[in-house]
Amino acid sequence: MPVSFESDYIAGAHPEILRRLAETNLESLPGYGADPYCESAKKKILEACGLEQGEVEFLTGGTQANAVVISTMLADHEGVVAAATGHISSHEAGAIEYTGHEVLELPQENGKIRPETLRRFLSDFFADGNHDHMTFPGMVYLSWPTEYGTLYTKEELEAVSGICREYGIPLFLDGARLAYGLMSRSADLTLPDIARLCDVFYIGGTKVGALCGEAVVFTKGNKPKHFLTSVKKRGALLAKGRLLGVQFDALFTDDLYFRIGRHAIDMAERMKEIFRACRLTLYLESPTNQQFVILENERMQAMREQIAFSFWEKYDETHTVVRFATGWSTTEEDLAALERVCAIQEESRE
Repeated sequence: MPVSFESDYIAGAHPEILRRLAETNLESLPGYGADPYCESAKKKILEACGLEQGEVEFLTGGTQANAVVISTMLADHEGVVAAATGHISSHEAGAIEYTGHEVLELPQENGKIRPETLRRFLSDFFADGNHDHMTFPGMVYLSWPTEYGTLYTKEELEAVSGICREYGIPLFLDGARLAYGLMSRSADLTLPDIARLCDVFYIGGTKVGALCGEAVVFTKGNKPKHFLTSVKKRGALLAKGRLLGVQFDALFTDDLYFRIGRHAIDMAERMKEIFRACRLTLYLESPTNQQFVILENERMQAMREQIAFSFWEKYDETHTVVRFATGWSTTEEDLAALERVCAIQEESRE
């Protein structure tokens, strides 16, 4: 089996999480998240966010979190604004549209919506005399990190948040890879900053060491009424909610969530050094755990025989953009194998 950098969830659970699951396995607990581990995890998350009045709910995965949050917070005449490259726009199989809400796509720059682009879109919408016949923008969706591994700065997020407040619409931040943003050497946002600037966001577990699960944080007493009922109606309520509670309780004990993020970032920075040494071209400068490389198609096929990675997009007729991702399970041995393969290929080209 080749060494894999296909994604940040190629392995199961982090050993510390798996240990806690095993230790609590035989306990008889209430279902649907009414267990003491879910309550403990919620308290730890709110403390880490610096929120006294926030509310936390656990969902099984990122697509479920996005679809449930968006569909329960929007009115039936509203849609959600997102970058054209946003996860809900491009990689969720129409899950948002399936709930009856349109994704209103905006141009992006390296995965990010520029604040001035958002302001112009909202201004133009309400200035349009026919806007009563159009889908209203009822929420703004951002990813942090973005699908390209890039990060909004504090200044950018403050600007977007301010625009949302001005227009009276909530800001929703997809944090599927939140730990890798928080621990990036380029980040100037903290978890309390995100909680302050966003109306709702989620802390990703699936891509950060958990078997599955995301923690949705409502920051301003704005959790939709009867949320649990709405989650169940949408088929996203886990009977054994303890599974999510135990995992997030472990993630927010002894800084495990942040330690996982820091490890993946350290591995990604080392990976970039390998790519540069082997004269591989980075598609863009990602400061997080996802790295995008432009490969000649022949070289890509040869590399795939020994290293697993993900197709991202076609670059031109002879080149492809591919993605390498690091995570909690990435080891120095994995990077050494990547370095050997890249070096051998580079030597054969000289």
